[in-house]
Amino acid sequence: MSQVERKAWLFRMKINIYYGGRGLIDDPTLYVLEKMGEVLDELRVTVETFRLMDLKNNITTVPQTLKEADGIILATTVEWYGIGGYMQQFLDACWLYGDKEKISEIYMCPIVMSTTYGEQEGKLNLATAWEILGGRPCSGLCGYIADTSILENNEEYLRIIEKKAENLYRTINQKMPCLPASNQAVKQKISIPRNIDLTPQETEQLSQYASDDSYVQRQKADIQELTSLFRDLMGSSEKENTEEFLQELKIHFQPQAGIAAKYKIVIEEKKKPLIIEVNGAQMNCFYGEGSAFDVEIQMSRDSMVEIISGAATFQHSFMAGDMKLKGDFKILRTLDQIFVFA
Repeated sequence: MSQVERKAWLFRMKINIYYGGRGLIDDPTLYVLEKMGEVLDELRVTVETFRLMDLKNNITTVPQTLKEADGIILATTVEWYGIGGYMQQFLDACWLYGDKEKISEIYMCPIVMSTTYGEQEGKLNLATAWEILGGRPCSGLCGYIADTSILENNEEYLRIIEKKAENLYRTINQKMPCLPASNQAVKQKISIPRNIDLTPQETEQLSQYASDDSYVQRQKADIQELTSLFRDLMGSSEKENTEEFLQELKIHFQPQAGIAAKYKIVIEEKKKPLIIEVNGAQMNCFYGEGSAFDVEIQMSRDSMVEIISGAATFQHSFMAGDMKLKGDFKILRTLDQIFVFA
């Protein structure tokens, strides 16, 4: 065996498959991938499959798996419209966190089967997205398959699938060049450099942090704490109005039999939360601290002003997304019963 032949024997191509369907038993895309995998295995290709539906909680880290790939297959099924959310999330993650330098060397074969309509558009969308990312698209495969048995019982369809796998292997092995595409020119115009240029290693680390929910929650808590700290420092020279809203609440309080609750309203511009304690005909409100609240609300001062002025209600503000709620929604509704500002 010559040295060239020995190198060719030792070299083993790596192809990653990213499947964006729902994993249904009768999914025609899974059948196509199975048959292509058999051909690639005979060609001594290492094939690794990533089911994006199983990786949805860590989707931002999936582009890291592109590093060892010589080529990839992006496969999905059009069940009603478009390429589906899992595949779109993966492509978004490639744009945000992927190593563009590595992507530019990777060949991609789009596989889109449809059980309804839109397989042609789906294949085109995948090819276009990969070109904008800077990668090299290969000839793909698409088809309308209402029943998987149509593929299983047709030898001609099987040969088409096998031929597509062989062409993919040949394209990657021979490193066939691709003509320049206008999509790549678009990438150069819309990919505006950030103020801080990140290395591929830093981008990878950022993608890991973005997929770590506990880290994200800690960062949000730290940001909220810093915001409160700076607000206190900036307003330290100004005397805060600790009576705002209290008089209006007392005037518009309308006791309701059977309502006994403790409310905490965190107004973003206030240093201390607004506490409302109601027990039948008794009501006490003040700015301070406490514990064992039935409902905790967070909102801006403007939202509170709208409620006090009668332009909105507590329930309307919650439904509009102007406030955050922790506790029983039914108890929140009692605020509109005991405080009538309209």
